[in-house]
Amino acid sequence: MKQENIRNVAIIAHVDHGKTTMVDRLLYSSGVFRENQQVEERVLDSNDQERERGITILSKNISVTYNGVKVNVIDTPGHADFGGEVERVLNMADGALLIVDAFEGPMPQTRFVLKHALAQSLRIVVVVNKIDRPGARPEEVVDEVFDLMVELEASDAQLDFPVIYASAMNGYARFAPDDENMNMLPLLETIINEVPAPDCEPSGPVALQICTVDHSSFVGRIGVGRLYSGTIHKNEQALVIKNDGTRYNTTIKEVFTFEDMGKKKQLEVHAGDIVAVVGVDDADIGDMVTSRDNPVRMDPIQVEEPTMAIVFEASTSPLVGREGDIVGARQLKERLLREAESNISMRISELEDKSGMEVAGRGVLHLSVLMETMRREGFEFQVGRPRVIIKKDDHGNKLEPIEEATVDVPSEYAGKAIEVFGSAGGEMTDMFQRGETTHVVFKIPSRGTMGLRTRLLNATRGEAVMFHHFSEYGPFRGDFGGRKNGSLIAMATEKSVAYALDALQQRGRLFVAPGEECYEGMIVGESAKDGDMVVNVAKTKQLGNQRSSGADKAIQLTPPVTFTLEEALEYIEDDELVEVTPQSIRLRKRILSSVERKKANKN
Repeated sequence: MKQENIRNVAIIAHVDHGKTTMVDRLLYSSGVFRENQQVEERVLDSNDQERERGITILSKNISVTYNGVKVNVIDTPGHADFGGEVERVLNMADGALLIVDAFEGPMPQTRFVLKHALAQSLRIVVVVNKIDRPGARPEEVVDEVFDLMVELEASDAQLDFPVIYASAMNGYARFAPDDENMNMLPLLETIINEVPAPDCEPSGPVALQICTVDHSSFVGRIGVGRLYSGTIHKNEQALVIKNDGTRYNTTIKEVFTFEDMGKKKQLEVHAGDIVAVVGVDDADIGDMVTSRDNPVRMDPIQVEEPTMAIVFEASTSPLVGREGDIVGARQLKERLLREAESNISMRISELEDKSGMEVAGRGVLHLSVLMETMRREGFEFQVGRPRVIIKKDDHGNKLEPIEEATVDVPSEYAGKAIEVFGSAGGEMTDMFQRGETTHVVFKIPSRGTMGLRTRLLNATRGEAVMFHHFSEYGPFRGDFGGRKNGSLIAMATEKSVAYALDALQQRGRLFVAPGEECYEGMIVGESAKDGDMVVNVAKTKQLGNQRSSGADKAIQLTPPVTFTLEEALEYIEDDELVEVTPQSIRLRKRILSSVERKKANKN
C-alpha cells in the first residue's frame, strides 16, 4: 500500500555542488523560517568541523510540508571519504535529487553516489545547480549525466529522469534554464509528482531497520530509520534483532518523527515515515526493531570496505598530560570502541600485542575527522603513518587500493601536474580541454595520494583543483620513494630560543617558534639535505664581560610551518609519529633517544 502523503528523498552530489544550500532553500520555501529571521548559511552543517571545513560530514534528516505532503529530506556528505554515510542512508529513501554543477558537470563522487542510488532502484531527479555561474552549460551537463547513467547500466525507467534547473544560492528552480520563475516550487512539485510514495504495510508487523544512531545526553542512544511496516506506539513492547542474530526484548520509551529542523515527540508513528526511537539501549546500524509475535528480518546494511588504516596509541611524550585531560590507553580504547558502534564505515580493532588500536577508514580525511573530534573532547594520543590495506588475489599476488583522481588545471601547468602524478605512480587515463582549463584523469595507488595535493599545488602555483576517490583493488605497483629531506630533531627537553632558531633556519624549514616547549626526539624542522640532524634549539648567545663594538643584529625569523592534521599524517615517515593534543599537533620520532635510534638503525 502506498502512503500518498509522504515522500522520502535523499540529496546526493559531488562535494561543493550545493546540496546543503539547496536544503536551506527548501526550508525557506516551505515556510520553516520567517521572512525576517536571521539564519546562518548551510544551516544543516551544524557540527563545528563542518562549519570550519565547509563540507558535510554527517547525514542529516529534515522534513518540509508542501500541499499537504510531508517530504522527508536526507542531506548527505559529498566527500568520497564519507561515502559510508551515503550508502547506509539511501536505504531510507525512495528517490534521490542528484545535484550537478552546471559548469563542472558530473565529477568522480557523482559517479560513486549515483551508482549506489541506481543499485537501490531509487527514482532519480536531476537538478542542474548554479545555472547563473559564468560558463554554465546546463544542456551539455544533462547529456553528460545521461551518458554516465548509461555507463552505470541504469534501467530504461531510470534513464527517463526529470530535470530541474536551479540556482540554490539565489533561491530559484526552473523547468527550463531561461524561464522567469524565481522560487523553489518547481522542485517541490517535481519531488511530489516524480518520487514514488513509500510502499509499506500499515497493518503489518512492526519492521524498523536502524540506519543512523544519534546520541542524546538525556536519553542515550536514539535509533533512526525508516518504518517499513506496522505502527509503533510509545511504551510499546518490541523485539530487537542484532546484526549477529542475537535477540532481546525491550520497551520503546519514546517515538519521534522529523518535523522541519528537528524531531517531534509522537504517541505513535506509522509505516512509510522516517522515525526515531528511544529504548534500544545499544542501538547499532542495521539492527531490526520488530514485533515480538511476528518478527521480521531484513538484510544487514553493507558498505564498502575501508582502504586505509592507522594505529592510535596512548601518548609517550615527555609533555603528556599538560594539555589534555584524557591520556590513558584504557580510555582511548573505550572511546574508539564507542565510535565503532555508530560508524559502520570504520573498522576498529585492538592490536595483537595490546600496544594500540588500529582504525581503518576510507582515507586520510575520514581518519583525521575522528582525531579532530577526539582532541576537542580532551584526548591526548599519538598516531603512526597511515598505511593502505593490502589484499591478496586467488593466486597469492598482492593487490592494493587504486584511486581515480581528476585534476582541473590551467593548461600552462598541465605538464607539471602530469609530472607530479607520474612521480607518485599515477597513470593518465583521460585528458581533454575545457576553455582555458585542462581536465586530466589518472589511476593512482592510494599510497601515492598521501602528500600529493601539497606537491601538486606547489607545482601549479595553487591553481590546480584535485578530487580522488576509491576505484578498485589492482596489482601492487611496487615501492616508490618517500620524503627526500631529513628531519631536524631536538636533542633535549627545553624551550626553543630565537638565537638558536636563527642559526638553524639556514639549515632548512622550521616547524617551531621561539618559546615553544620541545623535547628530545621531537621534529622541529625539515633539513635542506637528506638524512636526519640532531640540533640544539635552546642554544643561547655566550655573553662576555666587554661590550661588542657593533650592536647585535636584529634576529629575523621566517614564520614556522604549521601543519593541519591531514598534512602532518601525510608528511611523516614510518619511523615517525604525530602527537595529537587539544592544543598542539607535534611531529616526533618513534624512538626519542638519539643513542637508541642509532642502535635500532644498526640492527
